[in-house]
Order: sequence, then structure tokens, then C-alpha cells
Amino acid sequence: MPAPALTIRPPGQNDRDAWEKLWKGYQTFYEVDLPPAVTAETWRRIHDPTEPVWAALAWSGDLAVGLVHWLFHRSTWMIEDYCYLQDLFVAPEIRGGGVGRRLIAHVHDAALGGGAGRLYWLTHETNTQAMTLYDAIGSKSGFLQYRMPL
Repeated sequence: MPAPALTIRPPGQNDRDAWEKLWKGYQTFYEVDLPPAVTAETWRRIHDPTEPVWAALAWSGDLAVGLVHWLFHRSTWMIEDYCYLQDLFVAPEIRGGGVGRRLIAHVHDAALGGGAGRLYWLTHETNTQAMTLYDAIGSKSGFLQYRMPL
């Protein structure tokens, strides 16, 4: 399936409904329901130039079909910041058509432009469709993530 004609750009203040529809789709995919306060704060951070949180929406015409969030953070392993691609979501009806690849490339360019020394991301072990793409463009680190509730 060829990739649709896309425009990738940061969400403007008037794009909240389009962003939130995709954000809710992402949460549904991962079977979570974040509190409205988290969604509101994420939206605020995206638009605050003092925050290290960034976002972009992929548009096919007037329809938002994908979203990506990323952030920059320090590392003790290199001088340059790391760029963490935290959230990536493509509307189910167009998956496999290159939108995810284009959104990752957008973050890759932002990471290079921001002077990051590494771009990385996580996915759930059951997300096999996405891993087909990830295996083609990245490499597995070999590390496993552990969590501790606070």
C-alpha cells in the first residue's frame, strides 16, 4: 500500500480535537485510560516552549492520521542529550502504508537538529506489526525495562 500524501507538522492550538482523537486511540490500543488531567497537561507541555516535550501530527488532507510525541533528556553515557520517541500512533485503517515510518523520520530529523546523540523508543512485546517496521529501521538494545510503582 503506497503512503498517502502527508503533511507532518506540530499541532496548533486549534488542533486539539484531532490530536485528542488520536491520543485516545493510542490509549485504547495499549488498553489504558489516562486521567483527563494527564491529557490536559500533555497538551499544555506540547505548547510550552520551555518544556522538552514535542509533538507532530500527520495529516492526509484535513484528516489527522498519526501522532508522535518525543522528548529530550540528559544521559550519563554521553554528553549529548538522548531523544526518546515516547508515543507513536497511526490510525488503524491506514497502518502499513508508511505513515509510521514518516513520523519516525520526522523525529529522527528533530533529534539530529536538536543535537541529540541517540534516538530510542520502546514498544510492547505484543506489538508485532510495529516491530516489523522497527526491526527494519533500528536495532534492539538488548535491555529490558523494569518498573517500580511510586
